[in-house]
Amino acid sequence: MSNKGKFYMTTAIAYTSGKPHIGNTYEIILADAIARYKRQEGYDVYFQTGTDEHGQKIQEKAEAAGITPKQHVDKVAGEVKRIWDLMNTSYDNFVRTTDEDHEKQVQKIFKKLYDKGDIYKGSYEGLYCTPCESFWTESQLVDGKCPDCGREVKPAKEEAYFFKMSKYADRLIEHINTHPEFIQPVSRKNEMMNNFLLPGLQDLCVSRTSFSWGIPVDFDPKHVVYVWLDALTNYITKIGYDADGNSSDLFKKNWPADLHLIGKDIIRFHTIYWPIFLMALDLPLPKQVFGHPWLLQGNGKMSKSKGNVLYADELVDFFGVDAVRYFVLHEMPFENDGVITWELMVERLNSDLANTLGNLVNRTISMSNKYFGGVVTNSGVTDAVDEDLKSVVTGTVAKVEAKMEELRVADAITEVFNLFKRCNKYIDETTPWVLAKEEATLPRLETVLYNLVESISIGATLLHSFMPETAEKVLAQLNADMIDYDTLNTFGHYASGSKVTDKPEILFARLDLEEVMKKVEELHPPVENAEEKKDDEPVIDIEAKDEITFDDFMKMQFQVGEIIECKAVEKSKKLLCSQVKIGSQVKQIVSGIRKEYAPEDMVGKKVMVLVNLKPAKLAGVLSEGMLLCAENEKGELALMQPDKDMPAGAEIC
Repeated sequence: MSNKGKFYMTTAIAYTSGKPHIGNTYEIILADAIARYKRQEGYDVYFQTGTDEHGQKIQEKAEAAGITPKQHVDKVAGEVKRIWDLMNTSYDNFVRTTDEDHEKQVQKIFKKLYDKGDIYKGSYEGLYCTPCESFWTESQLVDGKCPDCGREVKPAKEEAYFFKMSKYADRLIEHINTHPEFIQPVSRKNEMMNNFLLPGLQDLCVSRTSFSWGIPVDFDPKHVVYVWLDALTNYITKIGYDADGNSSDLFKKNWPADLHLIGKDIIRFHTIYWPIFLMALDLPLPKQVFGHPWLLQGNGKMSKSKGNVLYADELVDFFGVDAVRYFVLHEMPFENDGVITWELMVERLNSDLANTLGNLVNRTISMSNKYFGGVVTNSGVTDAVDEDLKSVVTGTVAKVEAKMEELRVADAITEVFNLFKRCNKYIDETTPWVLAKEEATLPRLETVLYNLVESISIGATLLHSFMPETAEKVLAQLNADMIDYDTLNTFGHYASGSKVTDKPEILFARLDLEEVMKKVEELHPPVENAEEKKDDEPVIDIEAKDEITFDDFMKMQFQVGEIIECKAVEKSKKLLCSQVKIGSQVKQIVSGIRKEYAPEDMVGKKVMVLVNLKPAKLAGVLSEGMLLCAENEKGELALMQPDKDMPAGAEIC
């Protein structure tokens, strides 16, 4: 295997307020798939994850539980590590921000920046969000609440140290403009530039005195270091950075990081605060920060307060580790939020894992045993259909590589399963059961089964990054080894004359949806009086309009549109201008939904469009249709979107 050099990647460190749900766990699974794939390609990977353990929120949780903050974080950090290990993630280092070496370096970093004049002492007065550990101005609030989490904020004033963010703002803007790969996806970059950097950065509060659970500022111990300065620096402190200049060989080898993989909700901290801290420390910036979307339960972000939380260990009990890994990797789009439900999990397990993959492996091994005692021989009796199979199989390697290069992991795993689907089609095309009937066609049957075993071996090798245990089981049943990545795009690795297992294992057993949902209900009993609560939910009655005929309705043309570009209308505070793909055409549509939707969040949405509305100008901008929305009693709008993935242009009838 070729040596492609180092690859240092990190996840965000998990905040130790409580047990991570499957949405949190998605990130470590995604990171693990990337790390495993990079190792397979030939990179020397160093993969770091861990826990973020300081802050006011943790202190309050510990006090409420009657334990010390350290006892609280020890328990939660242990739970995080248990789940990361349960999901078979191959991290090289699990960090904790309560580790002594980290705390010591944070103090040294703080002092270095203070001595340099980048940190100064002052006082802070503003609106503080405890869950986000963030101060906000009145203008930054959304509907009077925290713009990040939507929770209540409270007035706060205290003595604090500040970091001179504006000193480095122009330099950061230049770096982002000259390094288009730095912030991905592009929509996240646009958000940071337009909403934070270009309007101007305020100096950042980097210490607190209103609570004590944090790293003390050693030269002013009534202050503790602001949690983000503490947390972000783990990426350098835990690979051996030393503020005094005595950094370790591990740090010198791996920094700058090749990839910071984080949730989109903390992109601001990683693409504005973190690079500016690094500039102040005279350190190079990470090569890329990727802000992945959220995994939603049903139609909402997972929240314990909403009671819609799913946990990885619970899902593993139902489906197994690799089925859960497959689902969260496969169902998460590149930059739009993904959805997880019990029903969808069962559907994917039955169709993709049990049928497409499991049945393919089982059929191939069973036929090899039935017709040739398990011995797989390449007799060289070929047919034109063989070349197409080989082309698809070997061509999949480049397709997966291209997708993984862009971190489009869901697309990469889809390509692997397209390989398995092509193998199933090959069985239908070659009809092995017919070839087995005649002595003269047995050599051809041997080649067919060899081609299948070889193709599955290549597919399993590619699958290993995403579903390692399953890939190893498949290869073991075929009596095959992992294929070296450098030769994976060639055909003929499997040693002719090898023998497959005589007892193929069922990789994934089909599940009955009704039985699964029954068990789910037993595990999560319906909330008492749920129907009464449902009846109490607000409804809206509006004034009835005149009746229309069916002919009137048929004059209106409704179709599904996909938003491919969206910008704010400069002359309006309410309007967004979207470019909407509808079939083969693109229409420009202006909508008064800017309060509810940021332009970058619109891109990729599938929406319901009134297509044949007479064009009109709004705030001087031409609008060629209408996006359909619902409106509640507060005047808040929500786009109407199909509940299943429908192609742009699909008729709404």
